[in-house]
Amino acid sequence: MRDLHALISALPKAELHLHLEGSLEPEMMFELARRNGVELKYANVDEIRAAYDFSNLQDFLDLYYQGMGVLLKEQDFYDLTVAYLAKAAADNVKHVEVFFDPQAHMERGVAFKTVLSGIRRALEDGFIRHNISYRLIMCVLRHLSEEDALALMEVATPYLDKINGIGLDSSELGHPPSKFKRVYEKAGLLGLKRVAHAGEEGPPEYVWEALNDLKIDRMDHGNASVRDETLVDHLVETGMTLTMCPLSNQRLCVTPDLRDNPLAKLLRAGVRVTVNSDDPSYFGGYVNDNYLAIAEALELTAPEIVMLARNSFIGSFLPDTDKEMYLDEIDVVDAELLGKG
Repeated sequence: MRDLHALISALPKAELHLHLEGSLEPEMMFELARRNGVELKYANVDEIRAAYDFSNLQDFLDLYYQGMGVLLKEQDFYDLTVAYLAKAAADNVKHVEVFFDPQAHMERGVAFKTVLSGIRRALEDGFIRHNISYRLIMCVLRHLSEEDALALMEVATPYLDKINGIGLDSSELGHPPSKFKRVYEKAGLLGLKRVAHAGEEGPPEYVWEALNDLKIDRMDHGNASVRDETLVDHLVETGMTLTMCPLSNQRLCVTPDLRDNPLAKLLRAGVRVTVNSDDPSYFGGYVNDNYLAIAEALELTAPEIVMLARNSFIGSFLPDTDKEMYLDEIDVVDAELLGKG
């Protein structure tokens, strides 16, 4: 089977690394700005897209935080999430584990409950409409203090029945995972799954800190792991899942040439890597776009593409019975398109 498009489209997939605010398309940004009376610094959609010329993570974040300023009401967060789920469904994504950044909204005066209610309502409707199951992960902004993060935990505690995990995102350099050790200890005691961005722009030491200090259940990005053989061996031995984001890495100049992306090296070393879209509106592609781009750039084989899809469910926070159901669906596609019995 040589048709990558057909194989990638046919495979059921889970997306484990998606920032809902990063799926805000320029057209929706303008519509919400009009609806909420927010003045944008850009005159039209073309001006926004022209601004998507990032040289690093911080350049992207500056625009990212400006863009989310149009999100003010519960309906805005609902519409944002609904739009993402429609695109996920078109890519044959069956399960999503999505991030949201409440601190970035709360500092603008938007209540935590407003953000959460809009997103959760859309996820519930998406399950009915598209049969996409979900988990919701509340992220801590690492450029803020640990005290701010602990305060967020207090605000979120009454709503923990609607939140499945805690994450760590925003500016990585200068903000090591160990900065949030107490937050993650508390999250663990509260029964939240723990994930963290590490090793995107940061060094392998940040990956070690996420593993040892934060006791994470899953690693977001983790690119820098490839530079530490002992770390790679540890990831293989422990079965740690990495949620890698190829087009994001390219646009943020982590690996400007996708042929230098470490995904294939890690996959072939036995690390459980997955493919995700990160902030698809800003980085030019949703899940299938990322699969196709990295498959072509790294000359992945069809069985390797199938393995990436399998990894996405194995590394999810779904119960084992659901994982097996989706893995069985992948086996059916594998047999039909690749001729395996």
